[in-house]
Amino acid sequence: MMQQVVTESNLPFKILKKGKVRDIYDFDDSLLIIATDRISAFDRVLPDPIPGKGICLTQLSAFWFNYFKDMIPNHMITVDVSGFPEESHEYSDSIEGRSMLVRKAKVFPVECIVRGYISGSAWKSYRENGTVCGIKLPFGLKESQKLDEPLFTPSTKAETGHDINISFEEMAKLIGLEEAEKIREYSLQIYEKAVNYAQDKGIIIADTKFEFGLIDDEIVLVDELLTPDSSRFWPMDKYKPGGKQPSFDKQFVRDYLRKIGWNGEGEPPRLTKDVIDGTRRRYLEAYERLTGKTL
Repeated sequence: MMQQVVTESNLPFKILKKGKVRDIYDFDDSLLIIATDRISAFDRVLPDPIPGKGICLTQLSAFWFNYFKDMIPNHMITVDVSGFPEESHEYSDSIEGRSMLVRKAKVFPVECIVRGYISGSAWKSYRENGTVCGIKLPFGLKESQKLDEPLFTPSTKAETGHDINISFEEMAKLIGLEEAEKIREYSLQIYEKAVNYAQDKGIIIADTKFEFGLIDDEIVLVDELLTPDSSRFWPMDKYKPGGKQPSFDKQFVRDYLRKIGWNGEGEPPRLTKDVIDGTRRRYLEAYERLTGKTL
């Protein structure tokens, strides 16, 4: 299914939003989400795309939406171009595989992060004050160590710049206590089930991000789901707590950028061919291991 590299969709339809990776078009009663091959790091879009990345993200999200549909409904209508609005069909060569038609939802203004291992910004926070998002953790944890219980650590959704970690209580003030409790419960249940599934495929899901919304007053999953852009995937056979882990996600890109001294300030640097190819391989391996299919 690998096609041309797509960094901009530029379709002649009503654009709702252009995010770091996704272009979203408004078709009145539905939205068309196109995942481009853009890649971001440190909240900046990098100048070099990762070929096929958008297809990988869309197809993996579709896989998970179907996997969890009996636990919680989601916004996906179809990833089959033949089921898209007719006026989009003439653009099928550029959007096939990387596009998802979804129902419109009233999206909660929070990101629901579940952490089963201490890594990334959580490790940084723990080293500074022994807490993660205000949650006190035991003394003496190692980087990448598995936590006794997964942590639910919500954040705000920033249109630009960094998301801001908030407490559950602050989240409840934003969206209401009943909804906050429900989506916390959903987040932890989905994470637990996904972790057990991925373990059988040789992958550790260290942490991940969920987004939820309301359709006809029913809570549904929206956005992407358990992809290398929204999760940390580690190969189980190489896992060794006490430092950073090899990964099937864009941590490979972040590590390269840190190595050359770029942390998000100033003009984003170009990626080398080795970094582009290595990132592409990691995304594809995550997809293939988790779905049992090839792209």
